[in-house]
Amino acid sequence: MKYYSLNNILKKKARYNIVFGERSNGKTYSVLEYGVKEYFKSGKQIAVIRRWREDFKGKRGAAYFDNLVCNGEEVNKVKELSGGKYDHVTYLSGKWYFAYFDEELEKYVNSPEPFAYAFALTEMEHEKGNSYPLVQTVLFDEFMSRGMYVPDEFVLFMNTLSTIIRHRDNVTVFMCANTVDMIGCPYFKEMGLKHVKEMQKGDIDVYEYGTSGLRVAVEYSDSPNKDGKPSDVYFAFDNQKLKMITSGAFELDIYPHIQDRIEKKDIIFSYFIQYDDQLLQADIVQRDGEAFTFVHPKTTPIKYEDEDIVFTAESNTRVNYCGKLAKPINKAVRKLYWFYVANKVFYSDNEVGEIVARYLFWCNNSK
Repeated sequence: MKYYSLNNILKKKARYNIVFGERSNGKTYSVLEYGVKEYFKSGKQIAVIRRWREDFKGKRGAAYFDNLVCNGEEVNKVKELSGGKYDHVTYLSGKWYFAYFDEELEKYVNSPEPFAYAFALTEMEHEKGNSYPLVQTVLFDEFMSRGMYVPDEFVLFMNTLSTIIRHRDNVTVFMCANTVDMIGCPYFKEMGLKHVKEMQKGDIDVYEYGTSGLRVAVEYSDSPNKDGKPSDVYFAFDNQKLKMITSGAFELDIYPHIQDRIEKKDIIFSYFIQYDDQLLQADIVQRDGEAFTFVHPKTTPIKYEDEDIVFTAESNTRVNYCGKLAKPINKAVRKLYWFYVANKVFYSDNEVGEIVARYLFWCNNSK
């Protein structure tokens, strides 16, 4: 078995290194190994960031570095990198320690200081006064989510980094994730990563921001095993959602499509959904005793921008702009939303379906 390596992206000498790809290809392992090497070389520590405190509770936190204790080749990298001084990792109160087994005491003995710290975005209010001057490697693991993101998550992430970095400029940030969310991930938009959708496996794009010196490298990690992994046989069902596991394709749900052509004369009303920098057109179609909504990308500007109904998550003073389609405030919106409730909505492709699903999720879960 081959696994992902940081070698190519590290050559870009970026402050942020973003890596996404198929599940279990070694992305997180490679960053943790890099961080441990740096610790034994210079004493610089690691910060591991996750979205929720629950991500570090119990066995999740205790097992986080287990693959370095026994990797896929049954090598104890902790023992190897520490020169035999340590052979185990323990987790206590949000901190990881190297440890060795003391035969006389018949228990593991921890290193004098932690080599890594756990940070949860949802707990950052409790971290603002703390200082971590020895942290030099930061890993934000699973920065993409198939479920919900934390409100203002990007700002929380930036505040977390500010707490860790303070006034230094020697910190390297890694962000790793499986390919579960190409559309709704806030980091692509907030960091100005405009070409993620066009990336192919193996590509590394580099973004620079004026004369600031900020450099961000983004890698769509290639499959290390070109002929597949032995475990792929367990996921060989005819299900597109499993492509993320076996090949690293972005995961999208399957949404209902219309097979035949829709004539313009059959469209009795159109409105628009503007969400996550995407503009969609929703056509209410009535023909031959059937009625349904067809949603597709809007590729031209809205013609009657002061009259056409537009649903958006952004604040807008125009009276024709509305907020939450899923929470109707009048009879007209209730009629539009009925098609979603009655399962009579079709999409031009799965990506459009995903955008609408995320918009409706926002409708039902935002304040």
